Amino acid sequence: MDRLHGFLPAMPSVVRVRILIWHGYLLGGTGSNVYTRSLARAWSRLGHEVVVLCQEPHPEQFDLAGARVVRPKIDTRLPVFVLDRYPDLPACRLPEMGPTEVGRFVEANVAAVRAQGQADFLLANHVLLGGPVGAGSGLPFAVKAHGSELEFSMRGNAELCRWARESLATAHAVLAGSEHVARVLHDVVGPGEYTRRVHVLPPGVDVDMLRPQDRAAAVKALVEQCRLDAPNPPTAHDERRPDEGNAERLGRFLAGMQPTVLYVGKLSPEKGVSLLIGALAGVDARAVIVGFGPQRADLEAQVRELAPPARDGIVFTGPLEHRHLAHLWPLADVSVTPSMFPEAFGMVAAEAAACGSPPLVARHSGLAEVAAALEREYPARYRHLTGFTPGDQDELTAKLTELVLLPRGEWEQISAAARRVAVRQWSWEGIARSILDVMEAAAPD
Repeated sequence: MDRLHGFLPAMPSVVRVRILIWHGYLLGGTGSNVYTRSLARAWSRLGHEVVVLCQEPHPEQFDLAGARVVRPKIDTRLPVFVLDRYPDLPACRLPEMGPTEVGRFVEANVAAVRAQGQADFLLANHVLLGGPVGAGSGLPFAVKAHGSELEFSMRGNAELCRWARESLATAHAVLAGSEHVARVLHDVVGPGEYTRRVHVLPPGVDVDMLRPQDRAAAVKALVEQCRLDAPNPPTAHDERRPDEGNAERLGRFLAGMQPTVLYVGKLSPEKGVSLLIGALAGVDARAVIVGFGPQRADLEAQVRELAPPARDGIVFTGPLEHRHLAHLWPLADVSVTPSMFPEAFGMVAAEAAACGSPPLVARHSGLAEVAAALEREYPARYRHLTGFTPGDQDELTAKLTELVLLPRGEWEQISAAARRVAVRQWSWEGIARSILDVMEAAAPD
């Protein structure tokens, strides 16, 4: 695939441009939501005019650095790839929706994009339904393939893949977050002229917000952020918000200098959290598990079945926001991403690295590319500590043990190396500039 072509009217990135971002979902929580709001903020900070079209009902909660948010009005269910609950929208898996309903969704969003007037380019998220929205917009556009649409909705669905090929045929550029996603895109959607316009650009990390911190200051700041959380009592518990009582719970749990292992992500079977809990039974460390999802009750039951002290050394928090995680990641001696299912990139691992928390990832798909980037920076004798064989609990236990037992000076070497990789390769400002370069290079002569 040609990675060196791009797409916009000749436009040096120092010139102020008008950018539309179409995203069919929210601005908080999952990877594509974070990607959308982070790019909007980065481009705005670079001085560009940005409009985000999405279904976020409370955009005021997010720092978008002046980017404007428009919520397209839709009269259909929300097409999703993994069925989840949304605050005020009924959702349905894309393959299960009829073509008429999906068509109405696309038409409503195309109309909303067109109503914004002229722009230098449109960035549309997800091959479906971003590709059709971009194709209908009449604007120069790029499509960002996130991977979830490919694996959970399109794979094996000939009609959806045909629609995707037709839509991508008119895209000026197609962005993939990793070589893995680029390969999956070709495998699922099939060959086509669009493959010459695929560019591999990783997601980004807010390296200013996410950075190493003094331990005492990080604990204090984390507790303060938890105290700002709205009440979330068991009798009216919202799984999408932090658990009530996290301030006191985490303040007690993180006291002292015992090694800390951290997991951040969805609590669902494909994420491998059960494997991690099994591995923790053999590691002398405490662990914090952050996230929400359908497996939480089962995972908590698994913890209760562990023998002490492991049983008392694992705490669940519910989902946390970056305002919490910016102080929690610096407290983690190792951050584990044990996913069993292909991942587009491994954003939480990159974010952990920015905070100086050495990532340990299942070595597959986009996660393997994160591990490889870390390996190139780590001292040779520690390079094996970036990843483990997917599903291998014994190897995970062994590498966790090795990491938490490292002498402090040696741990600090790999912590600093992880931070250097994040700053050099994954900063949001750098990624935002790279996308602008892609768009400029793809402009017609």
